[in-house]
Amino acid sequence: MSKQFKHVSYLWDEAKAAELSGDEVALFIYRSNMLGADLRLTNYGGGNTSVKIIDKDPLTGLETEVMWIKGSGGDIGTLKKSGCAALYMDRLLSLENVYRGIEFEDEMVGLFNHCIFDLESKAPSIDTPLHGFLPFKHIDHLHPDAAIAIAAAKDGQKITEELFNGEIGWVGWQRPGFDLGLKLRSCLDEAAAKGIKLKGIMLGSHGLFTWGDTAYDSYINTLEVIEKCAEYLEQNLGKTRPVFGGAKIQSLDEQTRKSTAAAIAPVLRGYCSSERKMVGHFTDDERVLQFINSNDLNRLAPLGTSCPDHFLRTKIAPLVLDPSKIEDSNYLDSVFEEYRTGYKAYYDNCKHPNSPAMRDPNPVVILYPGVGMFTFAKDKTMARLASEYYTNAINVMKGAEAVSEYTALPRQEAFDIEYWLLEEAKLQRMPKPKALSGRIALITGSAGGIGKAIAKKFAEEGACVILNDINQERLDGAIDEFLMLFGKDAVASTLLNVTDKDSALAAFENAVLAFGGVDIVVNNAGISISKSIGEHTLEEWDRLYDILVKGQFIVSQAGIAIMKKQGIGGDIINIVSKNAVVAGPNNPGYGSAKAAQAHLTRLMAAELGADKIRVNTVNPDAVISDSNIWAGGWAEGRAKAYGITVEDLPAYYAKRTLLNEIILPEDIANACFAFVGGLLNKSTGNALNVDGGVAMGFYR
Repeated sequence: MSKQFKHVSYLWDEAKAAELSGDEVALFIYRSNMLGADLRLTNYGGGNTSVKIIDKDPLTGLETEVMWIKGSGGDIGTLKKSGCAALYMDRLLSLENVYRGIEFEDEMVGLFNHCIFDLESKAPSIDTPLHGFLPFKHIDHLHPDAAIAIAAAKDGQKITEELFNGEIGWVGWQRPGFDLGLKLRSCLDEAAAKGIKLKGIMLGSHGLFTWGDTAYDSYINTLEVIEKCAEYLEQNLGKTRPVFGGAKIQSLDEQTRKSTAAAIAPVLRGYCSSERKMVGHFTDDERVLQFINSNDLNRLAPLGTSCPDHFLRTKIAPLVLDPSKIEDSNYLDSVFEEYRTGYKAYYDNCKHPNSPAMRDPNPVVILYPGVGMFTFAKDKTMARLASEYYTNAINVMKGAEAVSEYTALPRQEAFDIEYWLLEEAKLQRMPKPKALSGRIALITGSAGGIGKAIAKKFAEEGACVILNDINQERLDGAIDEFLMLFGKDAVASTLLNVTDKDSALAAFENAVLAFGGVDIVVNNAGISISKSIGEHTLEEWDRLYDILVKGQFIVSQAGIAIMKKQGIGGDIINIVSKNAVVAGPNNPGYGSAKAAQAHLTRLMAAELGADKIRVNTVNPDAVISDSNIWAGGWAEGRAKAYGITVEDLPAYYAKRTLLNEIILPEDIANACFAFVGGLLNKSTGNALNVDGGVAMGFYR
């Protein structure tokens, strides 16, 4: 067996496999993880793998055959035993006795639960009978681009038969389910009757089944079949005509692509968020650019995708923008309305009496020739995956067009998958979105102290956050922490000097390229200088006003421009201070700058109400823990002003409050969340004191 492959990755570690020897379930999971680690073999969450073993029945003590299979909604690349379903094979096969035909397909899924062997099992997937009716010990069902390109080609069956000399069977397109499992068995039996020993079956427009007697045999067989498909495509690519008919336009240069994408992404996000706030993803991957710049774009894009996994996450078809019309002020209105109308017509033409209500009619995938691809979904993970899935679809179209002619799913078949009652039930079982799901937040100075606490609170509540700081080392530490806590899809980062307009614009451009826009801006970055008026230098005065007042102005202005482009409202929260209301001694620069911040808040709230942009203030006091403002002599200055030691400051501040409480960064974060979490959507121009209760600081 060959271990040398060009188009797929051979990842099998013999030493690791040897450690698992004798445990077929562990080897099945290891095989699954190795297959899932190469996205050329299957998309994230796509495909399924299984193993059949002999185990002891806990009720009878007798040996029985059990199938372990990836559970519903799992991903083979990250699969663990806890993510599998284990079923009695005799019970699963006996379901054929009660199967009433393809029109009663969905009722069989509920009966899978009567076949459960391991009571810790995940829900069995719809692919369960496809594996059950094939007699092989180890089975891989994957969605490799190279195989689907052949499966989705007009002459796919003929190509498959000739390429593999009849050793790969063919089953035409059919929605996964019990009947498809029976058809796979029939395909195998028909080949055997002709004396042909199949080593796999191609599913029309869908994917590939392969198998083996051992986990390794199945792994190698899978790689070899996919490699052969990929080699065939490579040999034919561009042979009879240029790829995708050749280039119609040229891409903009990289920097111009990025700046163009950043300029239009918030506008597109606003349109896509007409029903609920969406998060965006942008890519200008070369594979995408080759397709969207091509002569074949307008012919192929409306056809939609073929593989069900691709289609479910990218919708019926992408929205293709016309670069020559982008500057027309009415163009985007009309093109989005046309898309929504077309989607409604698709729904009305294909719906059944019991179909779920029509879902969001906005596009998921937006193609901008010369620039790149935007995808929008309820969260960053889904937006990124939609981008990956459509890139898979591009690869499929590219391969199919090279060897034949690409064919997509018929509209009715596509609808029956998108609005499948079982898929709807799965959607209904999903957890309720968190309060800030779909929201994007930039908190200045978020690498430590109050800013980091706010960013952490927002991320915990479902927001995507853009960490930033003027100090790269400090920022790197925060990034590592957030990636570990929340994962790559919840956090982005950028350097930001709030006193520099160009730095702020660059930071917001980075935020837009990461997530598609911005909904929440928290002006938190700050410094503090505690000196009497006589001791205060002009440089210190300017530094305070530059960071606190000018910084708040610069960052707010940049954020407001994006929010207005989106047209879906937003929030600005300014972290001011109790000192804006009543300042302590030796505090003229800091206290007056904070008062300016507070008044700027009120002015912005009055100006931006018509745009549904709320502007509010949080007034902390004496937040000492992990705060930058206590560095650089501030703590010493405050201690001197009150005639106490630095060590006595926390207790001093607590004792002077009505609640006798020490104020923590998390307390400020909770106040910010109160403003943006949904309960105060009709509040703007307000100030919330978080100071433990300082009577002199009460608003009157």
